[in-house]
Amino acid sequence: MDPSLKKIANRIDELRTIITEHDRLYYTLDKPIISDYEYDKLFAELEDLESKRPELITNDSPTQRVGGMALDAFEKAAHRLPMLSLQNSYSVEDIRAFDLRVKKILGTKENIEYFCEPKFDGLAVELIYENGRLTRALTRGDGVTGEDVTANVRTIRSLPLTLHTKSPPSLLEVRGEVLIFKKAFADLNDQQQDAGYEPFANPRNAAAGSIRQLDSKITATRPLHMICYAVGAYEGIRLETQDKLAEILSKFSLPTTPLKKICYSVDGAIEFYNDILAKRHALPFDIDGIVIKVNSLRLQDELGSVARSPRWASAAKFPPEEAETKIENIVVQVGRTGALTPVAIMTPVRVGGVTVSHATLHNQNEIDRKDIRVGDTVIVSRAGDVIPEIVRVVFTKRPDKSKAFKILTKCPECNSAVEQIEGEIILRCPNPLCPAILRESLKHFVSRRAMNIDKVGDKIVDQLVASGLVKSFSDFYSLSPEALLSLERQGKKSVSNIIESINQSRAPMLSQFIYALGLRFVGEQTAKFLSKHFGSLKAILSANEETLSQVEGIGEKIAPSIVKAFKDKNLRKEIDQLLAKGVKIQNPEKNNGARPLAGLSIVITGTLPVSRNVAEELIENSGGKKSSSVSKKTNYILAGEDAGSKLEKARKLGIPILDWSAFCALIK
Repeated sequence: MDPSLKKIANRIDELRTIITEHDRLYYTLDKPIISDYEYDKLFAELEDLESKRPELITNDSPTQRVGGMALDAFEKAAHRLPMLSLQNSYSVEDIRAFDLRVKKILGTKENIEYFCEPKFDGLAVELIYENGRLTRALTRGDGVTGEDVTANVRTIRSLPLTLHTKSPPSLLEVRGEVLIFKKAFADLNDQQQDAGYEPFANPRNAAAGSIRQLDSKITATRPLHMICYAVGAYEGIRLETQDKLAEILSKFSLPTTPLKKICYSVDGAIEFYNDILAKRHALPFDIDGIVIKVNSLRLQDELGSVARSPRWASAAKFPPEEAETKIENIVVQVGRTGALTPVAIMTPVRVGGVTVSHATLHNQNEIDRKDIRVGDTVIVSRAGDVIPEIVRVVFTKRPDKSKAFKILTKCPECNSAVEQIEGEIILRCPNPLCPAILRESLKHFVSRRAMNIDKVGDKIVDQLVASGLVKSFSDFYSLSPEALLSLERQGKKSVSNIIESINQSRAPMLSQFIYALGLRFVGEQTAKFLSKHFGSLKAILSANEETLSQVEGIGEKIAPSIVKAFKDKNLRKEIDQLLAKGVKIQNPEKNNGARPLAGLSIVITGTLPVSRNVAEELIENSGGKKSSSVSKKTNYILAGEDAGSKLEKARKLGIPILDWSAFCALIK
C-alpha cells in the first residue's frame, strides 16, 4: 500500500476506534468523558478522510450508523423507520452552507422555508400510539433497534397515555427528548448526595439514567419531562409541514416547545439562532443549539438522507462554554444530613456570561478520578448551563510539589469523627447537634418548596442560629418582633415582613410539611406520593414498612428509613411542638375522582391568605394547570391583595377573576 494511503488508513482506523468507544460511553453507559464539541471534531475529521478516500469506507464505520447499542437489560425492538442523528454545525457560516446544500439538491435559488426550534439536550425516545393508546416506548438505541422502556416512560406525568382526540390515528410514532429541568436537576442531585449516591454529572445523564432504571418505581420519583418534535411512521393522519405537525401534537396534548418559529429564509434561521443563544441561560431546561428543518415534508422526502443523517435538517450548536482558571483552595461543607461535600474555590472567571468562583467536587471518588489538587489550573464549564463543573485538569501547568487532596477524618464544623455508611460513597458527620447540620436543616425547612417562609433567607438563618434564637424548626413560630430587632441590620419594616411570612406559613399542605422535615430519601415528589396515599399526618406517622412499600415511588430502602425517622423521639416531639404553636396542616382533598378544574388554566397574582405553594397544589389536585402568564387561553385569575399588571390584563381580556373565597368554593 502507498505510504501516504497507509497513513490515512491508520488514522481512519484510529478515529473509528476512538469514536466507537465514545459512542459506547455516551449512548450505552451515559458517562461521556469529552464534550460534544470535541466529539464532533473527531467525527468531522473521520468524515473528511472517508470522503477523500471512499474506498476505505466500511459498513461498520461510525459514519455509516447512529451510535449506541441497546442494553441487554431491556427487551429490544426495531423502529419502523430509523431514528437518525443530525449533522452538526457551530457557526453562522455553517448554517449558510447548509442552506446552499439544500438549494443545490433541490435545484433552486429561491428562499427555503425553514422550521426552527431549540436542540434539547436529553435522551431521544420514540412513543408508539396505536388507535390513540400508548402501547410502547423505545430509546433510539443504535437507530435501527431500541430498548423497550415503556414501563418507565409511562411514569412521565406530562405524557398522555391516551391521545386527547375523538378520532385518533390508527398509528402515530412520536419522537422527542426526555429531559430534566435545571432547577429539578439541582434538587435531584441534592437528594442523591443526601442518600449517599453518586451525583449526576448533568441533566442529560440524569434523564437517561432515570429512563434506564430497571425499577419503574425509581423512575416515577424522577422529575422527567418530554418534549415532542417529530414523528416516525404514522397512519390515518395527513401531515404536510413541520409547523402543522407541531400543532397536531399539541392538540393531542403531547408536550411541545413554545420556542419554535417558521423562518422564510436562511437569514431568518440565523436570527432565530442568535435570539435563542441570547436567551439560553434564562431557559428552564438545557439546550445546546437549535435545529433547522426544511418545513415542507414533501421537500424533506425529495432531499432524503445520507447514511446516518437527513439532508433536510441541521443541528446548529452553540459555541462551547469553557474557561481556564486556577483552584485556590478546596473546602469541605457539611449538609443537613451530615454529608461532607468538597468544594473548589477558584480564581473568578467568566463562563457563558456568568462569573464562576466555586464548583462542587461531589466526593472523594470524584476528586481522585480527576486528580484535582489545590493549585491546579483547570478547565471549568457550566454543566447543565447553570452548575459550574471542573471538566479536567491541565496537568502541564501543575505546580511542583502539589499534593493529592484528601477529605479529613474529622467534621470541619464540630470535629466529630466522620463515618461512611456501607454501600455509600459519601462521608458523613454523625453528630445531630453539629452546627452545620442545624443551619442547613433550618434553611431547608424555610425554603420555598418546603414551609415557604420567604422573608427568612440563608443569612437570617445564620444570624438566628448564631444568636441562639432558633435551635429547632418550632422556634421560628416563637420569634417575637423584639427578638428579631436585636439582629444586625433588621429594622421594623423587615421584622414586620419576617413575622408576616412566618404567619403565612402556618397552613402548609401535608406534602410541604413532610418535605420540610428533611427526612432522608424523601424529596418533594416522594412527599407528594405520601400525602396523596395516606391523606393525613396521623396516617403517615402510624404507617409500617409494609404499608409504606405500597406507596408509589417508595422502595425497600426508603420505607424502613421513613419508619425509623418517625420513631425518633426528638422528631416526634418537634412535630408536636409545631402543631402546638399553630401550624395547621392542610390535608389533600378527597374529591372521589371529581376534578372541578380539569383542563382549566389558572394564573395566580397578588398575595393570598396561604402560601403560593399551597394555592398551586390545590389547583393541581383539582385538575387545573397553573400558568405564569395571562393570555386568551387563561380560564381564571386567582387574585390576592396587591395584584398588579396581570390583573389589569385579565380585566381587559374579560377573564373571570376569583378571590380566595370564590376559589375555595369553586374547588369544593
